[in-house]
Parts: sequence; structure tokens; C-alpha cells
Amino acid sequence: MRSTIAQVRSYERSVQLLMVNQFTINLGFYMLMPYLAAYLAGPVGLAGWLVGLILGVRNFSQQGMFLLGGTLADRLGYKPMIIAGLVLRIVGFATLGLVESVPALLAASAATGLAGALFNPAVRAYVAADAGERRVEAFALFNVFYQAGILLGPLVGMLLTGVSFRVTCLTAAGIFALLSVVQIRALPARRGDDAGRGQDQEGVLSQWRGIVSNRPFLLFSVAMIGFYVMQFQVYLALPLEVRRLGGDGTFGTGAVALLFAVSGLSTILFQTKVTAWCKARMEPGRALTWGLLTMGLGFVPLLVATAVPVPDGGVGLWLLAAVPPALSALLLAIGTMIAYPFEMDTIVRLSDNRLVATHYGLYNTICGIGITLGNLLTGAALDAARAAGMSALPWVALFALGLACAAALYGLHRTGRLAPPVREAQPEPANA
Repeated sequence: MRSTIAQVRSYERSVQLLMVNQFTINLGFYMLMPYLAAYLAGPVGLAGWLVGLILGVRNFSQQGMFLLGGTLADRLGYKPMIIAGLVLRIVGFATLGLVESVPALLAASAATGLAGALFNPAVRAYVAADAGERRVEAFALFNVFYQAGILLGPLVGMLLTGVSFRVTCLTAAGIFALLSVVQIRALPARRGDDAGRGQDQEGVLSQWRGIVSNRPFLLFSVAMIGFYVMQFQVYLALPLEVRRLGGDGTFGTGAVALLFAVSGLSTILFQTKVTAWCKARMEPGRALTWGLLTMGLGFVPLLVATAVPVPDGGVGLWLLAAVPPALSALLLAIGTMIAYPFEMDTIVRLSDNRLVATHYGLYNTICGIGITLGNLLTGAALDAARAAGMSALPWVALFALGLACAAALYGLHRTGRLAPPVREAQPEPANA
């Protein structure tokens, strides 16, 4: 822990502030969102399809607006978009706790999603710009703060929701309000290193066409969809498998909590060490390949467990319900630790350090669409497996996805498509 703190202090004050910023954003978000569906279906009394619609609007508004958020960050500067996103979260979270009408809840949900679309690309582009040549290490530390917020948020939210969900919403809004004040006062204004090269005069559509024509960037974005689909299974397939075997009682709840603890704590404890080890021994393309391969292997413990007869009860059933998913969560976390810092750095390199926030925005949109489709297919595979008595089906599919994405990244690496583009030399000015 001392080593991590020392590394954080070695960066610019802006990078330090953005790391704390991301921890606080995730703390506020995850203390509220895991309990929103139960609140809407319970005390508010909404039908299931309305609950799904409200949650879906949040996801759609965030994924659909990432490109716009990134574009605005490149044109207006990173700080204004970060502040705008935080303010929208204040409004959205406070509204969720104070209103019960469906139109107002839909608007609040859309606001929380749009907030993420505004500040996420800006924050990552800001970190990349101020970290300079130490981007990989900076994003490793960034992931430590990111995971710490995810780990602590639900615990705080559970305590507050025990009092009242309205208290949870207003507390989350208060956290974002405090964070906004800190960012306004302490975060320096920042634009990308390409500011002033004429892109302000270049039309938005022209900029987007230029990014879409960046074939290596698009291929990389599509290949990385599997990274996020596999990562998300800690919240989808793994908890469902735990509850399928362990039930919805105290044991099932505790085993699901174990998944999140394994994932979060392993990242907090080992992310910087894993990144240092990989950077010293691998090119970025190889690290990405090994990261996705490790994530694919993360589903092997669950695949092996399907060959074990399910005990009728007792310790044997508990072990079968808890241990393979926990091992899978650990391997998924290790794969994420390997890949994530190099993923963030590769986006900057493929952008040639131009319109970095816009590239992050389009990348998030592509991966967000892939996550939605991937989760639909994963859910369908889980249902089909139960109906047909083929419990191995989802794990075979996710394992194959990991192998396919790792192979795609290896191919991009071997063909040089993950290397930064060669910038054309500018003519020397003529002597007067």
C-alpha cells in the first residue's frame, strides 16, 4: 500500500486528483445503483418492464452519448465536461430519491447515464495527457482507485439503504456535489496536446469520418468487445451460477459477495505489480493478448465443475457453488489487470495523440453495444443450458470468446496494427 501511495504522489497533482475523483465517482454510483431496481419494484411499486425500461434508459443514454461527450471534451476542454457530468449526476441521483412518477424517473435515469458519457472520456484523456510517457503505470493506478470505489460503494449503500433508499440517493448526490466543488477549485483547465492544430476549425463530422477511417483503431475496438463481455460476467453469469447451486439465502448472498471481494481486493493489492512485471517483459500487444487469454481461461473452473456430480447438500454443495466461481472471478481480475493499462495506452497511441477523448468516446460506444449484445447472448445461453440440461454451454461459449479475442489481438499485434501510426513529416519553413 505504501508503494502504491508513493507511486500516486510521483504524478502531477491533476492526475492524483483524477484518481481520487474516479474512486469517489464509483463510490457514489455503486452505493446507489445496485439497490435501485429493488427500490423501484418494491416501495415505488413499478411493474418489472418499467423497472427494466428505467435502467435501460440509463445504459442507453450513457453508451449512446459517449462519442458526443468525447467530442465536446476535445473541443471545449476536459474540465468543463468533467464538471458538467458531475452536476448531472447530482441532479439525477437527487431526483431518483425524491420523485416517484415514471416520467421524472426516466429523466433522472437518462441524466445519470449522460453524466457518465460526459466525464468518462474526458477523465481518461486528461489522465493520458498529464501522465505522458508513464500512461501505462498511471492507468494501472487508476484501476486500483476504480476498483476500490466499486468494492466499497455497495457496502456503504447497504448500510444507508437499511435506513432509507432516499437517504442513499441524497448521500450519493451530496458526494457528487462535494466532488464538483473540489474539481472546480483544484483541477486545472486542460485541453489535449493537439489543441491549436486546427481541429477547432475542422467540422465535427469531418473529425468523426477521420476516426472511423482509422482501420487499426476500429479493429482494436471490435477485438476488445470480448474483454468487456467477459469482465461483466462477474455481475451476471457468475452470481447466477452461485445462486443456481447455493440458493438465494444467506449462503448465496455471501458467496456472491465473495466474488466481488476477490475481484476488487486482488486488483487493489496486485494491479501495480502485475503491470510492472508485464511492462518489463512484454510489448503492449502481447500483454493484451495474454490478458484476454487469461480471462478466457477464467471460465475453465466453471466448465470443469459441470463434470462434477452436484451433491444433495451440505459442505460439498457449498464448495461447488462458491469455489469455481471465485476462481473464475480471480482469473478474470488477473486478466483485467494485465490488459487494462495497455488497453488505455493503446487507444492513445492509435489516435496518434489527436482527439484522444473522441477516440475514447467512440471506443466506449462500440464496446457498450458489444456488451449489450454479449449479455443478451450470455443470458440466452444460460437459459438454453438449463432447459436442455447442458450446464457447460455458457462456459464453453465464454471460453471460446476469450480465445477468439486473444487470437484477434495477437493477429493485430503481429501485423503491426497496434503500433502508433507514422506521422508525416512537416516541411521546414522557408528562410526569410
